[in-house]
Amino acid sequence: MLKEYKSIKEIVGPLMLVDGVEGVKYDELVEIVSKDDEIRSGKVLEVNGDKALVQLFEPSQGIQMSTSRARFLGKSIELPVAEEMLGRVFDGMGRPKDGGPEIIPEKRMDINGQPMNPAARDYPDEFIQTGVSAIDGLNTLVRGQKLPVFSASGLPHADLAAQIARQAQVLNADDKFAVVFAAIGITFEEAEFFIQDFRKTGAIERAVLFMNLANDPAIERIATPRMALTAAEYLAFEKDMHVLVIMTDITNYAEALREVSAARKEVPGRRGYPGYLYTDLATIYERAGRIRGKKGSITQIPILTMPEEDKTHPIPDLTGYITEGQIILSRELYKRGVMPPIDVLPSLSRLKDKGIGKGKTREDHADTMNQLFSAYARGKEAKELSAILGDAALTEADKKFAVFAEEFEKRYVSQGFETNRTIEETLNIGWDLLKLLPRNELKRIKDEYIDKYLGKEE
Repeated sequence: MLKEYKSIKEIVGPLMLVDGVEGVKYDELVEIVSKDDEIRSGKVLEVNGDKALVQLFEPSQGIQMSTSRARFLGKSIELPVAEEMLGRVFDGMGRPKDGGPEIIPEKRMDINGQPMNPAARDYPDEFIQTGVSAIDGLNTLVRGQKLPVFSASGLPHADLAAQIARQAQVLNADDKFAVVFAAIGITFEEAEFFIQDFRKTGAIERAVLFMNLANDPAIERIATPRMALTAAEYLAFEKDMHVLVIMTDITNYAEALREVSAARKEVPGRRGYPGYLYTDLATIYERAGRIRGKKGSITQIPILTMPEEDKTHPIPDLTGYITEGQIILSRELYKRGVMPPIDVLPSLSRLKDKGIGKGKTREDHADTMNQLFSAYARGKEAKELSAILGDAALTEADKKFAVFAEEFEKRYVSQGFETNRTIEETLNIGWDLLKLLPRNELKRIKDEYIDKYLGKEE
């Protein structure tokens, strides 16, 4: 039995106060019906006694309090799900946006998801090949992991996101692989870029796209990542698929949260964001993982642009606490034409050791990864020293490391957005680069691997 009230008392921006309600629950869906039967949607944000604060998904202009009715539906937002979602484009609220028919749902799922029992979680330990050397070789992505990309305004994170969505695959697995892509508060131009890229490369056949544009209501922005994760949970845990969820841009999501929080007159936290930003982000990120006894998995790559390129800003700062590492894009590398401009030294994948090695990638992976990190760091130091004191201040070994650092950026990190490298190709490029260094400097690699991949010393 639907409850309907004609007691709308106040409308302020996207918020509406309904008086004299009973039995209404937090997060319940609401329909606002005008006198000419136009319907707008909203959800309950707060219940205080017999008053309900409703947040509208559409603009509130034109709603007349005296003649409109608030209808409480007794359920929260649900997404109709079916396997036919693959290959389709939806808006931020899960409505088809590609001109195709409505989905005939196998079931309807609450977009807030079911909490995953920590005891039922399985540990991530399977390698996902993205085809990007700086990720696969040095900051490996593992199935069930959440690995964010920290970018900045003007850097090509969109190209990197499209490349990973196109190329990602689980090696040595027969299970189906799907990509769920959530665009949050992006421009029409960016949305077109993603849709066209997915269609042109055929990647859309295994993808579900949710597109929330910059001119859509802020409240829709808060629902979009949850829509995407609900679709991912259905494909992963009901259809046994490996699902990669890419979300861009989490900063737009947090801004929408701040806007709604300000409208509710909540006490602001750091930089005006609500005090519950950490908890709220955790409700999104923690929906990644694997469940014991189920074949499917959800791996997340959230992308966020750091305001003022500040890693200590609340959004990247809190994201770093919740997720298992970060891939950082560098403006300096971008200016030098290195594409993708991944800065490998401050980047980190906390689970990389779990997804590499014999039977997963190759037995020499861990050793070469450590050696490449070490040599690149030393080469960068040598280049900085030579910029201050001149080449004369460098030892012969330092000069070789400086050359190595340049070649590493040119040949290993920079591969463009169209090249898809296998893990073998990535590892072999690493060995080619290590030939530039004296053999006695390769202290982090076992002798047996040096003999096998570089040949025995004469």
